[in-house]
Amino acid sequence: MDRSLPRRLYFWLMGTCVALILLAWNVVRFWSTPAAVGMSILAALIPPVAVIIGNWGAMRDSEPPTFHPPQDPDR
Repeated sequence: MDRSLPRRLYFWLMGTCVALILLAWNVVRFWSTPAAVGMSILAALIPPVAVIIGNWGAMRDSEPPTFHPPQDPDR
């Protein structure tokens, strides 16, 4: 998997998170406090998802080698 796709998705998700927080507490709260709280809750759920997506497949290339016991030469 190309590493640029998860990285772009991570930044899009985190940008959405920041935008939700800024809009919720600088614009939406004047009209509807429950909507601002809902937007904040949604924004709080985004970072863990963004981290999982951003690290998707990162360990695939760095797995430790498997151990193969030495073969008995008399066999």
